[in-house]
Amino acid sequence: MVTICIIPARYGSTRFPGKPLALLKNKPIIQHVYEKAKASNFIDDVFVATDDIRVYNAVESFGGKAIMTSNKHPSGTDRIFEAVNNLIKDGYEIKDNSIIINLQGDEPLIRVESINQLIEIMKNNDKSIGTLAKKIEKEEDFINPNIVKVVFDKNFNALYFSRSPIPFDREKFIKGSSQYNFMYKHIGIYGYSFEVLKKFVNLPQSLLEKIESLEQLRALENGIRIKIAITPYDSFGIDTPEDLKKAEEFLNFFLN
Repeated sequence: MVTICIIPARYGSTRFPGKPLALLKNKPIIQHVYEKAKASNFIDDVFVATDDIRVYNAVESFGGKAIMTSNKHPSGTDRIFEAVNNLIKDGYEIKDNSIIINLQGDEPLIRVESINQLIEIMKNNDKSIGTLAKKIEKEEDFINPNIVKVVFDKNFNALYFSRSPIPFDREKFIKGSSQYNFMYKHIGIYGYSFEVLKKFVNLPQSLLEKIESLEQLRALENGIRIKIAITPYDSFGIDTPEDLKKAEEFLNFFLN
């Protein structure tokens, strides 16, 4: 079974134009993400799917593999699907049960252990999408709209994702206290079989997906299960220049 990682990297981010090439510890963000994926022994190949020649050239310059894609895609998953089809046209053997890992191009702090954990759960969930969540430990993260929250059932199937604080903590609202034992943030990585990926991208964008600007809601609205694995390792996406500063501070703390 082939497992490939494709990293969608769009240059024209509204909140942070040129984000993939912004420097973090003297390396482009996209290089950090690429190197994390390459470090996994469970991944057979890694590609960056981009809509901009500047990102393409940067990836090639550090020895990575890049694929040019359209700039019209509504989501990173749609971009990944084009990249996979380009690989198939070039003779790359990808079957319906092949595992595709979608590692967001703005997640330079993702741990290799987290990538491997996701691949492990995908081996037994080829009819579902897989992703990761981590317990929220600070209230500021719970109320931050840039941090996506997730709630799931007792079998770890996602019920909903939101930028809003979910679930609503009625006890805190009434009494002013909470245990925070049930609040989880979403970690920006997905896994799916090629069969599920094809099904997903052939669905129209859904209403909740558009409202929340969260593509995973397209799957839930159409009955595709999303299996959650709980990781002990934190990570956060870089959405703004302020997030880049936070990532620099995070790395300085752990590397010094």
